[in-house]
Amino acid sequence: MRLLAFLILFFVLFSCGGEKNSENNSNTTVVDTLLDLEIDSTLIDEPEIEPEPVYIVDTLEQSLIDSGLVNIQDIIPGILTDVRYSDTNNFMAADVYGHLNRIYLQPSVAEDLKKCQIKLKEIDSTLTLLVYDGVRPRSVQQYMWDILDMPINDKVKFVSNPKNGSLHNYGAAVDLTIADTNGVALDMGAGYDDIRKIAYPRHEAAYLDSGLLTQQHIDNRDLLRDVMRSGGFWGIQTEWWHFNRYSRDKAKGLFNIVE
Repeated sequence: MRLLAFLILFFVLFSCGGEKNSENNSNTTVVDTLLDLEIDSTLIDEPEIEPEPVYIVDTLEQSLIDSGLVNIQDIIPGILTDVRYSDTNNFMAADVYGHLNRIYLQPSVAEDLKKCQIKLKEIDSTLTLLVYDGVRPRSVQQYMWDILDMPINDKVKFVSNPKNGSLHNYGAAVDLTIADTNGVALDMGAGYDDIRKIAYPRHEAAYLDSGLLTQQHIDNRDLLRDVMRSGGFWGIQTEWWHFNRYSRDKAKGLFNIVE
């Protein structure tokens, strides 16, 4: 609109060709002034471009990198992550990782997880692995152990005693599910970090008989287990989402605990 008004004024001023030279000079001065104003204020307002957010590698993440672990998304194309312990959306309702927003594993474990992703894509190209947790430094596990208000017999089902070291502490275990390419997780009949027995693989048959788990829930869990076995992982009996790559003794011989 400003440009249109300027053009109209320009033609009106210069249409008075029979006026005196002094008037022409005056008109020219007006036009020059208007032109200067338009140039100074710019005819088109440029939208402000927001700078890309800078990902900050904090002390915790740097310690993982220094320990030789790898970001799985650098190794496995298309894999998705949702770092639940960097939020309160977990069974403790506590953020224990802070800024960390990437999943790290031992390089060989990440390569084996890549085999699982490839296998899943061979079965159904619209699906992908969605990883919730990988390496968990022992200092973080100690914090989780300390704040988890639960009888010790129940506590050890969900958080290994830090004194012993867990496979998460070695970067040799992973928590994950299957999702579509939009990041929507398949329905497993119980969510990640669900502490109810309906999340226990060992009770699936009973819950299926009761109707609280459906055959589709079981099929989805079986698909996850089959895919993970293709990379040498195996599950545990109290968490459908947890998979180990090595035994504790084997991991101890191969890796150091990430403190």
